[in-house]
Amino acid sequence: MNQSDATTMSTTSFNITPEKKCEHNFMDMECFMILTEEQRKVIAALCLTVGPFTILENILVLCIIFFTPQLRNRPSYLFITSLASADLCASIIFVYSFVDFHVFNHKDENYVFLFKLGCVIASFSASVGSLLLTAIDRYICIHKPSEYRTILTRQKAVTCLLFMWSVAVFIAFLPLMGWNCVKLQCKCSELFPRVDESYLACWTIFITSLLILIIYAYIHILWKAHVHSTYMEKQKEGRKGHDKMSHTRMDIRLAKTLGLILIILIACWSPVLTLMIYDVFAKVNKGTKKVFAFCSMLCLLNSTVNPIIYALRSKDMRTVLLNILSRQKRQLPSPEGSIESDGHFKNNNTIVTISSSAEQCNLANSKNGL
Repeated sequence: MNQSDATTMSTTSFNITPEKKCEHNFMDMECFMILTEEQRKVIAALCLTVGPFTILENILVLCIIFFTPQLRNRPSYLFITSLASADLCASIIFVYSFVDFHVFNHKDENYVFLFKLGCVIASFSASVGSLLLTAIDRYICIHKPSEYRTILTRQKAVTCLLFMWSVAVFIAFLPLMGWNCVKLQCKCSELFPRVDESYLACWTIFITSLLILIIYAYIHILWKAHVHSTYMEKQKEGRKGHDKMSHTRMDIRLAKTLGLILIILIACWSPVLTLMIYDVFAKVNKGTKKVFAFCSMLCLLNSTVNPIIYALRSKDMRTVLLNILSRQKRQLPSPEGSIESDGHFKNNNTIVTISSSAEQCNLANSKNGL
């Protein structure tokens, strides 16, 4: 009897095709390892090219801020530090986990896989959260430049960062703490092994909400700056033409900067979030899983461009970097002034507030006569 049962079970398991096996709710890890040999090579090449470059970029940003007291003591650069730290962690953990899973097809135990996934989710969540805090910082700097120091102190910035990181880490490790489809015996995601669909839906809503707030903040900054610029032009109709042209050039520069930020943000995150939403409401086939694997690389690309957009395009960051490269940190002055110890930029007896969004804050402060 027992021998017959064993024979039946063996025959049954032998007759189960890979397709049928992957239709089961608790799918095997192999059901997610769907890339061909050529696709694995492409993924490996992308990860090993973009990954190290992203790591070096963010390390450079962190070193510049850490070794420059004028920068690291300012709230704006605390947010930039948080962004660079999150992107650094994301690039290291994502590249390692992604290559290990999709290229080498290594299968971990459930708790190990969920821990790795939690680290990736925490890093990317903290990155988006840091982008939101940076957007809020720029919003305050543009709309209330005279009250900026009072509204956003260093202590408040640290408190916001601690809260944001705590929320990001807590949400990321909920699957490891029990919110997974294996423990709850509920429907699994077809894009992430062992992840509950309801958790995936909640995380997607969370990240989408943060991105919508970021987009709203930058669009409102652009609209407010345009309205204020129009008002200033009407007030200065009697002045020389080059003054109005100067304001026009600053508005164009501001529009280009914010437009670039929004385009990159939407391009990097919308494909991944769209496929996650699709996974919640529809059946995902193998082709969609392959598309998702490559779209996930866009999240890494976002961590690659963040240091360039938010840090290295800043005038004071470039000034410090040039000083470091020339080995004359104290001797080499900025072409437009010098960074003061209180975090301001002095030029022709005019104090202009410098923030992580130098151009935007310069524009706002110049319009308010600061």
